[in-house]
Amino acid sequence: MLTGGQIAVKCLEAAGVKYVFGLCGHTVIGMLDPLIDSSIEFVSFKHEQLAGHAADGYFRVTHKPGVLMTHLGPGLTNAVTGIANAALDSSAMVVITGDIPTQHFGRDAHQEFRMHADASQYEVCRPFVKRAWRTHSVEALPRILSQAFAVATTGRPGPVMVDVPMDLFSRRADVQIPDIESRLSKGKRIRGDLLDIERAVEHLVQAERPLIYAGGGVILSEAWDRITALAEALGAPVAYSLMGKGSISDAHPLSVGMTGFWGTPTSNRLSRESDVIFAVGTRFAEASSSSWMPEHTFDMSRTKLIQVDLDEKEIGKNYPVTVGITGDAGAVLDDVLAGVKTSKKSYSWKDDPRLTQISAEMAGWRQGLEAYNTSDAVPIRPERILTEVRELLPEDGIVVTDVGWNKNGLAQQFPIYQGMTHLPPSGLATMGFGPAAVIGAKLGAPDKKVIALIGDGAMSSVLGALVTAKELEVDAIWLVMNNTAFGTIYGLQNHAYGRDLGTRFINTKTREEYSPDFAAIARGCGIEGIRIDKPEQLKPALEKALNDEGPVLLDVIMDREVAVPTDGHWDILDIFKY
Repeated sequence: MLTGGQIAVKCLEAAGVKYVFGLCGHTVIGMLDPLIDSSIEFVSFKHEQLAGHAADGYFRVTHKPGVLMTHLGPGLTNAVTGIANAALDSSAMVVITGDIPTQHFGRDAHQEFRMHADASQYEVCRPFVKRAWRTHSVEALPRILSQAFAVATTGRPGPVMVDVPMDLFSRRADVQIPDIESRLSKGKRIRGDLLDIERAVEHLVQAERPLIYAGGGVILSEAWDRITALAEALGAPVAYSLMGKGSISDAHPLSVGMTGFWGTPTSNRLSRESDVIFAVGTRFAEASSSSWMPEHTFDMSRTKLIQVDLDEKEIGKNYPVTVGITGDAGAVLDDVLAGVKTSKKSYSWKDDPRLTQISAEMAGWRQGLEAYNTSDAVPIRPERILTEVRELLPEDGIVVTDVGWNKNGLAQQFPIYQGMTHLPPSGLATMGFGPAAVIGAKLGAPDKKVIALIGDGAMSSVLGALVTAKELEVDAIWLVMNNTAFGTIYGLQNHAYGRDLGTRFINTKTREEYSPDFAAIARGCGIEGIRIDKPEQLKPALEKALNDEGPVLLDVIMDREVAVPTDGHWDILDIFKY
């Protein structure tokens, strides 16, 4: 006879779980106790949002579901942002949350949710989890947890929630533990309809100006090699969304970068001018589509769209399709690639003058950035920071971003060479994602170098991540791009209104600019902290951080007035003028 807590832990072991991210509380200590005797490591954070981001980061580098454990009430509501961020970025996560004892449902038990129904906290996550369960018996735990892992990983990945009343963690039952891990691979190779694939191949080989547009589904399917092979076989440049960065090496001549508001001029131009676009695993989100304004990025009035997605609800949602294919990105790419190779046997992309011209256009754009990349200006320009990091980070090194210049400018200008090495918060664009996500990423990829680029606003909001980093002695780097502002919003505010409030960090009495000394804070947590205010200090500090063991924080004083170049458009700029 096992307790519910023991059953839950054995189910996690059967799912191949190595880490549980979370925070203690009186409702979950019945599960924490058996974790002590298990092979699973409990990674304790000081705030549940951070635990959620760490579980998200872990999934992104392993493609194995992260597990988040939370206390009831504020424990769950604190975690909501991390869970929602995972949902919008299609990260598989199993959330196990404690709840009030079953015998106290509806009696205003300590921290109970009961505004519209008794013991209804599991409904908090229903808008963004794939499924939420409330467990009614100990005997049901194996079945529910087995289902939870299957639902989280099958089809489009995402978070699920299992709510467990605390008394069930202590009650005993005689149950069989299912072999959960062996079931997780089912349903991931959904092939597209063969007739639709034949139609897609026909349009692609007849196209004069084809473009491949890669989204996050390519990364989830680990299909970047097939994107590159199709691009070469077809003679098509490859553009990508924010989540699709890594679908093709940015060093490849056919890579034209990200589309949209912060996209490259070449990717936006080709998106408008291509006669056929083969879009794989993308939702055509607003920022990557210039608010769907045809004069800036995608103009589907003169383009045939072939859209591939594992989620049938995404096909045709934002743009009309000529061919829609529901299926796994990798499986569909295999079939399309085979068809294209059969039809274009004698083609050589290296001899195509159109592609040579496009490659030269991209090279010219990159050359235009070189003066900024090597600038000795003080405060340090953000382009110089990105350049120094890229030169020293190995090609398989993992870079985690947050929001602001570190996400937008990096996605535009920072070359990524391999899939699953670029981890941004995209759909929810959560400020504070990076500092904890990098911990999950390092735990998931212990043999790789990992670095998080974060704004000072974001770092200020989640300083508790440094405490967990020190407790784990995690070998990761936090690079704070410190411009004493919520820089992107400061820029938008000044552009729209010519003045600012709440976007610069100032002492309200002296009116002097203020931002914490993050290096000193790191040292206060027992972490190596280095403050950098001159460009020549960057390289030696980065080399030290990459070569030393343990956590290191670099506090880099950055120019606030440098905006990310915007070739595309975002219609909030127009809304400000209403």
